[in-house]
Amino acid sequence: MYSLIKRILDIVIALSVCLLLLPFFLLIILLLRISGEGEVFYRQTRIGQYNKEFRIFKFATMVRDSLNIGTGAITLRNDPRVTPVGKYLRITKINELPQVLNVLLGDMSIVGPRPLVMSTFNAYPAYVQKEIYQSKPGITGVGSIIYRDEEKLISTSGIEPKIYYEKVIAPHKGEVELWYNKHKSVWTDLKIIFITGWVILFPKSNLIYKCFKGLPKREF
Repeated sequence: MYSLIKRILDIVIALSVCLLLLPFFLLIILLLRISGEGEVFYRQTRIGQYNKEFRIFKFATMVRDSLNIGTGAITLRNDPRVTPVGKYLRITKINELPQVLNVLLGDMSIVGPRPLVMSTFNAYPAYVQKEIYQSKPGITGVGSIIYRDEEKLISTSGIEPKIYYEKVIAPHKGEVELWYNKHKSVWTDLKIIFITGWVILFPKSNLIYKCFKGLPKREF
């Protein structure tokens, strides 16, 4: 029953976003066409449900071939590969909105663990890799909320970015995403959607830990 209700909720929210934000989407598309390299959408292979690959939709925020430049799949704060318009889209998370198309296609859900590229997925321990995508990946989720400052963390750590991600971020993020798999419900998803909007307005808020008492806390 949960899966059916979740799918209905996904379709209703995704269609509503498409209809309500269509004029805004057209404005973003125009800005991207006349700025940077003129790219509008960025398609990238990600790991999806049951560890099957799919192609994600995002607004283009970086220069072409960015995966083969600099830090690859790991994006730093003030990353030189990010375009001027892309910087704003990334800060506000607007660049993630085209993923409603992936939701309508059934590749993703509104709420779930973030879909990763293979290189960052491989940073998880084997037991996390096996379990994390028993749920459909989501546009938002507990990992997305807790690590909304991931770029800043990596940029200011003083440690080589790939090593910092693998040794510090990935172990905790994996536990957080597994927590979601164990506690997922329609009520949990609705609270995560609300908290996502809340932290956009109040980025330093720790509301998620007040709403989910057993959620593994980030200590760094």
